[in-house]
Amino acid sequence: MAQEIYLIDDGNKLKNKLVELFEEEKDYRFKKAKPKEIENVLKDIPALIIINEDGIAEDIISLCNQIRENEDNSITPIIVISSITEKEHRIKILQACVEHYIKSPIDEEYLYYTIKNVIRLLDTNRRVSPLTGLPGNVQIQAEIKKRLLNKEDFAILYIDLDNFKAYNDVYGFLNGDEIIKFTARCVQSHLHDTDGMNNFVGHIGGDDFVAITSKTDCEDICQNIILEFDQGVLKYFNQEDIERGYLEVPNRKCVMEQFPLTTISIAVVVVDKGRFHNVLEIGEVAAQVKHLAKTTPGSTYMIDRRKNPEIPICPLPRRKK
Repeated sequence: MAQEIYLIDDGNKLKNKLVELFEEEKDYRFKKAKPKEIENVLKDIPALIIINEDGIAEDIISLCNQIRENEDNSITPIIVISSITEKEHRIKILQACVEHYIKSPIDEEYLYYTIKNVIRLLDTNRRVSPLTGLPGNVQIQAEIKKRLLNKEDFAILYIDLDNFKAYNDVYGFLNGDEIIKFTARCVQSHLHDTDGMNNFVGHIGGDDFVAITSKTDCEDICQNIILEFDQGVLKYFNQEDIERGYLEVPNRKCVMEQFPLTTISIAVVVVDKGRFHNVLEIGEVAAQVKHLAKTTPGSTYMIDRRKNPEIPICPLPRRKK
């Protein structure tokens, strides 16, 4: 996923230098904004904010406090670049929860590796899933909120596995973890196959995933995920279960119950401009769509494109072709 780095500066010299330094780093995008545009910057929830104190007229402490007081950017790292070397001034800036204070004139190599290491550390901390290496709930919510604030058109795929508990009961949690990792790879590969540069995949936890794409016509993505999953998941079952077509699991009364082999369900909510006001509203609709998608046996997907959420959802999940 591309790392958006905002440079707060009235001039262009520093931005041009950073673009040159990171010319070979395709995952880093530098954008410049003036201090008066800070509200728009915060809406984008950038990966990093760099403030050139020598290039702005505004009070830098107030600017840093404004960033930190924004709930969605409370953990966004800040680097201040300044020619002011007095210790008292540097301490005040660090007290404003700034991660790094870099003296000007800049040592380009020092700046380069500082930016790289800050991004790496943030990325590591945000990855709450050591199993899949995918962003967790905090970043998922921030990603959805960012797109809502910027009034983007996008689609959210809520993905989970069917009869996964039965699989864990028969094959054990370690084998279950392998299916979760396989699912993550499957979803990622088909989101990254599209032309959308801003696609996002997150791991809520367990067998639940979220994918976000700017491509609102996402039927091909759903169909391709299901096709790969249904073909690949069989390698996690023994031949006897595959031929039988179901698992046998004893319930609490030691009575054997039958469960179908693990499949995948995808509930898609198309988020058009103005349709939703917050993340909670999207979650409520997603729960409805997910419930209906899981009522059909086998791997299915269902896309909700309603303009009016009061209109009932037609319970016709799509199956793989």
